[in-house]
Amino acid sequence: MLYLSTDASVPLAAALERATLAPKLVNITTGRDDSAFSAVERIFVFANGPTGQGNPQRQGLNSALMGEGSPLNVLGGIPTIATDYSPLWDINAGVWTEEAIDNEYHSRLTEEFAILGFVEQGWITGLDGAEYGSAGIIVNCPIVFRFL
Repeated sequence: MLYLSTDASVPLAAALERATLAPKLVNITTGRDDSAFSAVERIFVFANGPTGQGNPQRQGLNSALMGEGSPLNVLGGIPTIATDYSPLWDINAGVWTEEAIDNEYHSRLTEEFAILGFVEQGWITGLDGAEYGSAGIIVNCPIVFRFL
């Protein structure tokens, strides 16, 4: 996919996406993807995914900030496939638990229900050990081209 990052609701997301800070986006209701009249689409972001430029399991903000490439975030729905797609992405930030890392469960995930399964098993939490879900951050990223 090719998408444009145009706006973000908080300074950190705007800097990471090289987008315009649009603080009024915080007024968009988050945490309700796939519900009636939701204005958002979930995007799954990992803070501490596996690293290593040649590692096929590489994923996450830590890897991207080390210059290893894209964070390889996972979008909850794609236009023409998901009839409820929205370009307003609701960041669901996840952290692999130390136990998951120690047991080598921490790997690249590519599909929302697989991610939610790891959350249900307790291997992924929200930031700072919080309950997993919306971080309350919106990024406006319309998809302009699908390669598949």
